[in-house]
Amino acid sequence: MITVTEKIKILCAGKNISAEDLAAGAGLKVEQVSRILEDERIPSLASIIKIARALGVRPGTFLDDSEELGPVVNRHTDSSPTVTFTSHLTDDHSHMDFMSLAARKAGRNMEPFIIDIRPVTESGSFSSHEGEEFLFVLEGTVIVSYGKERYELHKGDSIYYDSIVSHLVTAGGDSTAKILGIVYSPA
Repeated sequence: MITVTEKIKILCAGKNISAEDLAAGAGLKVEQVSRILEDERIPSLASIIKIARALGVRPGTFLDDSEELGPVVNRHTDSSPTVTFTSHLTDDHSHMDFMSLAARKAGRNMEPFIIDIRPVTESGSFSSHEGEEFLFVLEGTVIVSYGKERYELHKGDSIYYDSIVSHLVTAGGDSTAKILGIVYSPA
């Protein structure tokens, strides 16, 4: 399987885009792009969305294993691998594990995930990117910091927001939370 980093390198080579050009097109720092291109870990979701936009592809391009033209069915009895996106400029891993619900779907415009959010002791870094997000709490308590506002969501609650506004999603309390998250990013 080709890694996210390898897919980014292949797309950059095919379009003759340097790390500096990619950084400028994605609105990222050259150090961020260099770290992404030199590492095998998956960059933050916000960075993937910005890189995809700069390369003219959909964000799911970096997460696809195979593509099906028809519907993609996920059974609760099937185990799917999770993906942990890394933080923006640090070596730390994120506090969220993402299980894609549509990695095999060709040409999709939305990225649906089941996301486990682990409690964190330090404050995380906010992200912003083009698009929209929908979160539905399946288990636990989730805190969504959105701009200057703070929302506490419980099982059965949901939130839909524009992701261009700085936001941070964390677990409330000492327990892991589980959400259904759908990310839309315009191509």
